[in-house]
Amino acid sequence: MVCEDGVSSALTAITSEFSRQRRMMMAINPRRWIALVMVLAISLGLPASAQEQLWKELNEKVVALYEQGRFGEATKVAQDALEVAEDTFGPDDPAVATALNNLAGLYQAQERYAEAEPLYQRALGIREKALGADHPDVATLLNNLAELYRAEGKYPVAEPLYKRALAIDEKGLGKDDPGVATDLNNLALLYFAQGRYAEAKPLYQRALAIWEKTRGRNDPQVASALNNLAELYRAQAKYAEAEPLYRRALRIWERSLGRNDPQVGTVLANLGELYRLQGNYAEAEMSYKSALAIMEKTVGPDDPGIAALLNNLAGVYKAQGNYTAAEAGYQRALEIVTKMFGPEHPFVAASLTNLAGVYEAEGQYGKAEPRYQQALRIVKNTLGPEHPNVVAVLENMAQFYKKAGKPDEAEKLEKEARTIRSKSQ
Repeated sequence: MVCEDGVSSALTAITSEFSRQRRMMMAINPRRWIALVMVLAISLGLPASAQEQLWKELNEKVVALYEQGRFGEATKVAQDALEVAEDTFGPDDPAVATALNNLAGLYQAQERYAEAEPLYQRALGIREKALGADHPDVATLLNNLAELYRAEGKYPVAEPLYKRALAIDEKGLGKDDPGVATDLNNLALLYFAQGRYAEAKPLYQRALAIWEKTRGRNDPQVASALNNLAELYRAQAKYAEAEPLYRRALRIWERSLGRNDPQVGTVLANLGELYRLQGNYAEAEMSYKSALAIMEKTVGPDDPGIAALLNNLAGVYKAQGNYTAAEAGYQRALEIVTKMFGPEHPFVAASLTNLAGVYEAEGQYGKAEPRYQQALRIVKNTLGPEHPNVVAVLENMAQFYKKAGKPDEAEKLEKEARTIRSKSQ
């Protein structure tokens, strides 16, 4: 969900190892938050009716539950808030758009994309009609909808929405407004996901410059921007350029948030991945373990972020040939994501793929194959048959079948992966 009140979100790190070149995938969206201030502003100057008070209380509860990661409970409250908004303000009021946005964002956080999309679209239509096509609040919803499409891998659909949001905010807020920096960051994330690094870099750099100017060089949002730019350099194998940015982000977060904050753990994990890519496994293991200790202490042992770190640490063990430790890490990660999201979730598919990779490395093909097959079925069913993650699993399986002496199966999967890739270009 995109922030409608200018509040910065917590850094979000999602790690999966679908590809052979396992790399921590990190998405930072400074506007990702549930709307609260806008909701309260709607009732300013109005009589404090019971319905309006209920509307306010429901939205405050949605925010609280969302911040606690209790998405299922928050969704039920958000559904009630939408019903109250429609009854109280009418179906075409901006308050209803806010309620729609919040509910859609919660669906999106739970990967319920098909349910989120029509809500975002309806909210966008309400705001365009009520506020005008060039209002900053319209830009917010354009960003939200674009984020949804980006998460689904629908990059060509997302791009014009991001660009329109950027144009609206540059015109309405000014080219150096923090909201414009958010738009630049979001568009850069899209280019990053597509491997369009040359286009992403100047957007990240401009966003960083705006945040440094408006918030100061040591603001946590600046650290987020530094981390994003470092991620770009890491993806380009420019490790010497990435490391000082990560370390500067680490210093900012340690000073501003404390050494045991989850964001400190996130950048430590990113540093661990940087070291892993350079073959510096000792430093990678130390960074990952430090990150894991912070995250287990702050978010608990069963948080999805713990699963991400376990995956990465297990990857280091696998690279060192310590398959026993790797299997244990991947297995624990699988248990966490299955418990949190259910057995039919993309994160479960990622963990299954990782576990299959260990069995493949050990030559235990009978254990590897059914896990690859289960992972492929899950990503096709949950993300759609043409999602980029489907391509990644297909390519993993193709490599497995080549190694297992099944070239016909490998060729079939490689052909399917090429077909999907050609459609997204």
